[in-house]
Amino acid sequence: MQQILDAIQADDTSSADFAALELPESYRAALVRKDEVDMFEGLTTKEKDPRKSLHVEHVALPELGPGEALVAVMASAINYNTVWTSIFEPVSTFGFLERYGRLSELTKRHDLPYHVVGSDLAGVVLKTGPGVTRWKPGTRVVAHCLSVELEDPDGHSDTMLDPQQRIWGFETNFGGLADVALVKANQLMPKPEHLTWEEAASPGLVNCTAYRQLVSRNGGDMKQGDNVLVWGASGGLGGFATQYALNGGATPVCVVSNEEKAAIARKMGAELIINRSEEGYQFWKDEHTQDPKEWKRFGAKIRELTGGEDIDIVFEHPGRETFGASVYVTRKGGTITTCASTSGYMHEYDNRYLWMNLKRIISSHFANYRESWEANRLVAKGRIHPTLSRTYQLEEVGQASLDVHQNKHQGKVGVLCLAPEEGLGVRDEELRATHLDKINAFRGV
Repeated sequence: MQQILDAIQADDTSSADFAALELPESYRAALVRKDEVDMFEGLTTKEKDPRKSLHVEHVALPELGPGEALVAVMASAINYNTVWTSIFEPVSTFGFLERYGRLSELTKRHDLPYHVVGSDLAGVVLKTGPGVTRWKPGTRVVAHCLSVELEDPDGHSDTMLDPQQRIWGFETNFGGLADVALVKANQLMPKPEHLTWEEAASPGLVNCTAYRQLVSRNGGDMKQGDNVLVWGASGGLGGFATQYALNGGATPVCVVSNEEKAAIARKMGAELIINRSEEGYQFWKDEHTQDPKEWKRFGAKIRELTGGEDIDIVFEHPGRETFGASVYVTRKGGTITTCASTSGYMHEYDNRYLWMNLKRIISSHFANYRESWEANRLVAKGRIHPTLSRTYQLEEVGQASLDVHQNKHQGKVGVLCLAPEEGLGVRDEELRATHLDKINAFRGV
């Protein structure tokens, strides 16, 4: 691995030189073990500690198949799916690997007694499998996390509809929290060259998810002038939703939980901010009963900020806790887009406010290759910026995941893999200097 790192840091190594590098038989990787899936039995979700289940070990380099690439990973990042994997909730991911392994002789590689996790990366292509023509050894890349087979017709209008659609590093093995990752070549995209390795790795999953959910015609189809309600506006998803609203001529109404998070939203350029702690909203009277009076009070606050206008699009991801309020405050004919349920999957809302006012609920899950490419292109152009707040070493992946699990983070938490330190990998210093304040908006928070 040191020879590979030296070649990357030399910055003038040719593609032929990269192709000639000897690949290691094994590499460092963050993983969970199949024989430990019951280790947290009897504990509450909050009590489950990723530091106990995530291990950094050497694993065998996987066989490279057709249409695939091996990438030297300079940096990666933590997503909630890594947290879910590490605490074995809502189910163990080894079930995903077993089902994938039954698909073909090639996919059997993924069904192992360990699961290498991680759904983000920035790095350098080391080797490509048969049939790959676009990506050459030595190419600096980032990866999106959509893994598809595309042998069924359903996925050919929108690859997210492929029956064999999976999230790489969550529902497949050999993810990005490692020194080497195995990806399909159609996951690769050019690295934004004004960003460091850790900055370039951090947008991936959440940036592409936010793009489809809010901007794409498959999601909210946002237009100029729309009022967009963004829950968790300073978080990993919400931070990008806020940027897309501002970048696209919409007006984000940013919901945050404290003044520190409100300050981040203002740094991004948002002006309409609702601090939930200050306002004291209690959308649920108890575990089973919501309070429509609080929905109404919330809607009144929104209209106070917008000059009397209601919400055109709700960017929903908290789920159960907020969904009733989201449906209520959306304007007649408006849209609620949902991509997650971090506070609970069983959503409840008053359907009268939906059907009688012709509102729409649109489900959104990650993004297809085209949407991911567009989202990454906007990052590369300096229109959308990373939300990286802190970076850990790969050996500290358990602590990084615990931070996210306990919601002690802002934006995205990065992880250095092969990169020996932060701040490396920038080639376009001029573009970087233009946007340095925005790039660092979440740093140290």
